[in-house]
Amino acid sequence: MPPPGLSRFNTAHDEAARAALHEVCASRTWGDRMLARRPYATTEALYAASDAAMAELTADDLAEAMAGHPPIGRPKPGDPASHREQSGMAGASDALKEELLALNLAYQERFGHVFLICATGRTGEQMRDAVRHRIDNTPEAEREIVRGELGKINRIRLTRIATHAEGDAA
Repeated sequence: MPPPGLSRFNTAHDEAARAALHEVCASRTWGDRMLARRPYATTEALYAASDAAMAELTADDLAEAMAGHPPIGRPKPGDPASHREQSGMAGASDALKEELLALNLAYQERFGHVFLICATGRTGEQMRDAVRHRIDNTPEAEREIVRGELGKINRIRLTRIATHAEGDAA
């Protein structure tokens, strides 16, 4: 039997399910593919469908997905997921925040989009080191790294949908 949150997601009206999926990933294509594969018998089936949909995204679809993510160190105001996922920056020094901002801008100039990393559980220093390491990647290599990072973020967010009981704050 699926967890309560997954059962609710499986039976939700398309509009409600689409809105929940958009909170997970801003790619309409990914959301459409996830919606079309409902119902999901298990969270593992949900994750597998997410991974398959992520693997099929085009460069434009990935760009749309990335547009839904704020830069590291600047979570979206009023967005609890963004704040929760970037909590590793909470105790960062002003110097580290400034350095990360400069690296984010350099990365965005090079690749045309925000630096995207699954920030959950990472410190500010780890995120800084990751952008330093990845900024020299080719655009093609970086696109595939971003695809993987988006997949990790999607799993974390899908877990919240699937496992939260009604009335819980997701």
